[in-house]
Amino acid sequence: MEWTEGQPIYRQLRDLVIQRVMDGSFPEGEAIPSVRQVATDYRINHLTVGKAYQELVEMGLLEKRRGLGMFVASGARHSLTDDEQQKFLDDELPAFVARVRVLGLTMEDVMEQLMTMQGNVNADHH
Repeated sequence: MEWTEGQPIYRQLRDLVIQRVMDGSFPEGEAIPSVRQVATDYRINHLTVGKAYQELVEMGLLEKRRGLGMFVASGARHSLTDDEQQKFLDDELPAFVARVRVLGLTMEDVMEQLMTMQGNVNADHH
């Protein structure tokens, strides 16, 4: 894992766990690597890992089971998906539309391209 400057490591770690919950590599109800394990693997302070995990607990995505460790909370993926969809609609989509306008493209150009891409995606799944 490469940490980037400009954002605290605990945040980057938190986002990594969120990504793994969303893509299913950390399934709901399953244990995630321990604070000690992550600190060792990534060569970071265990307090940094603990802070990331604590934020995820506060967000309702992880749950601590006494003596067993941290587990992905039931419903975590669904709640993340809802949050991410809303964030996309509120933040990313308006920025995208603004960029389309700045570039002088029409929504028809964009839609045509999206339909082509959608066709390619569908073809890949067959």
